[in-house]
Amino acid sequence: MSWKKLQQSLANERYIASDELAMAVYLATEQQRPLLLEGAAGVGKTEIAKQLADIHDTQLIRLQCYEGLDASTSIYEWNYQKQLLRVQAVRESLADDLADDVESQIFSEAYLLKRPLLEAITQSKAPVLLIDEIDRADEEFEAYLLEVLSDYQVSIPELGTVKATSKPIVVLTSNGSRDLSDALRRRCFYTYVEYPDFKTELAILKARIPDLDNSLAEQIVGFVQSLRKEELEKKPGVAEMLDWSAALAGLGISKLNDDPVELQATMVCLLKTQIDQYSMPREVTERLVGKVVA
Repeated sequence: MSWKKLQQSLANERYIASDELAMAVYLATEQQRPLLLEGAAGVGKTEIAKQLADIHDTQLIRLQCYEGLDASTSIYEWNYQKQLLRVQAVRESLADDLADDVESQIFSEAYLLKRPLLEAITQSKAPVLLIDEIDRADEEFEAYLLEVLSDYQVSIPELGTVKATSKPIVVLTSNGSRDLSDALRRRCFYTYVEYPDFKTELAILKARIPDLDNSLAEQIVGFVQSLRKEELEKKPGVAEMLDWSAALAGLGISKLNDDPVELQATMVCLLKTQIDQYSMPREVTERLVGKVVA
């Protein structure tokens, strides 16, 4: 599959990727390298992993990062309850031969709980591994990732090194809330995902809501792109634009200036903090509407 065919396959899944993003995804997939996607929230970073799983007809394994994420949550841990039950059973059986071998039994694969990173490298068919919002995790967690991303293997002291059955397609996303380590960046292909331009965002809207009137679609995209230039805490992403479009269509709005009061009420779809809602009174909304409605 060429990068152009990949771009078309994504479009068939209603994901409109820029040439740069499609090339980055293609190269990372072909060369079996992790892909780090950085950009503001809501620009479609997470969605690319979901669409790749659909295109390759494979499993999507997601690791949602957060502060305090550690190896036991992300790689593996032992099933302590099952281990204790086994030890208790051996003790009650009074079988010396079993007691001598109980440690090797309870530290075997049968008692291992696979978490996303280990699960991803032990699939018979290569899955898509999504490591979402890596910037939310601690720097210490990045060290756990390096072995997986470099050698596609996991070291388990009691069992040894578990090598990948098949190499997963790895997508990491970051909202840029903190700097990522150079060691992590070196192991990845990288691209910054911008908010889409007018033409691309309009194509996304038409792909997701094909029955939407063309004139209204253009007004919506123009309005949202103007809104992003305002001083907001949380700029609306593509997902918010689509939610707003669906809401407007459901209300039967044909032009953004049909009913200013009703339109202002729908801003709950776009503005996600109290400060942003206060900073966008009706007169500001009407000013932005005036830019896109003839």
